[in-house]
Amino acid sequence: MPSFRFPLFALLYFAFASPLLADDVEVTDIRRAYHNGEHNAFTDLVRWKGKFWLTFRSCPDGHMVHPTSSIRILCSTDTKEWTEVHRFSVKRRDVRDPHFLVFRDKLFVYTGTWWSGDDTLPREDYNLNQHLGYAVHSDDGNDWSAPTQLEGTYGHYIWRAATHEGKAYLCGRRKRAYSEQHRGTGSPRIVESAMLESDDGLVWKFHSLFQPDRGDETAFLFEPDGALIAVSRSGSEPAQLVRADPPWQEKSRIDFPDYIGGPLLAKWGDRYLVGGRRNTTEGARTALYWLEGETLIQFATLPSGGDNSYPGFVELDNGNGLVSWYSSHEKDEDGNPITAIYLAELVAKR
Repeated sequence: MPSFRFPLFALLYFAFASPLLADDVEVTDIRRAYHNGEHNAFTDLVRWKGKFWLTFRSCPDGHMVHPTSSIRILCSTDTKEWTEVHRFSVKRRDVRDPHFLVFRDKLFVYTGTWWSGDDTLPREDYNLNQHLGYAVHSDDGNDWSAPTQLEGTYGHYIWRAATHEGKAYLCGRRKRAYSEQHRGTGSPRIVESAMLESDDGLVWKFHSLFQPDRGDETAFLFEPDGALIAVSRSGSEPAQLVRADPPWQEKSRIDFPDYIGGPLLAKWGDRYLVGGRRNTTEGARTALYWLEGETLIQFATLPSGGDNSYPGFVELDNGNGLVSWYSSHEKDEDGNPITAIYLAELVAKR
């Protein structure tokens, strides 16, 4: 698959309504990595077995819940040229928000799925209680399992996963007591996030309540000493920083000043990288931050607009980083917005 380059005028936006700004990272080699005329969104990146892997959702019918959606997995040896190695869907379900997990010498791709039936599902008929997690996995990146439903995830909107000491941990948003009083995605007053654990990456059980309310997309990682740190979206409210020491039953939560949609949290060297969608006076943009203690310091806004965000990240051998995201800021030759997958290299100024 050919690699697409941004024109030179497609530079970064650095305006940010906060005095906290960093200029210690240069964003270079901005390029469109994938566009096929469909709605392409919700990215993740990982480095595994000496190669780079990129995943995202692709759907000819758009952003909302459609059984025509699929998850694509691409592979590259140099981050420039990408080859699709696998694509999967789940019958009568909308697949979205794929995320990688390297666990027990396998590469897993997890996806949350909305029940849709045979046709597009109206938003008022969404039911979080019918959500179910699925996964595919591979030992070598060439041969992939069939989509496998994740036991213990029914009624959970699953999101990012992480590992610690031989176990996998997964964020699952759900309605409190699986309430049927609210349809759709559920009122924030009754939505919580559970932390699920697994020994094999396929069968999951409840570990603890991660967010007692405002449960939503959560990215978390474990320090070598077992300390847990997470960035949690809270609907359209300000995001939260969550910390916990083993066994992660008691958690501290601090509100950030801003909303973060589709949050990323990753280690880059000895620093913490946070990414996601933020609202600006010009509209939604995909932003990147340093997390310093309890403070977010923005260092870039990626070329983005309209429907965008959900970044992925890997650190490169030279100490630089590679970031993926999706956006709808470009148009096709007929002037219609496209929703495509983008990549850029992050160069730390030394």
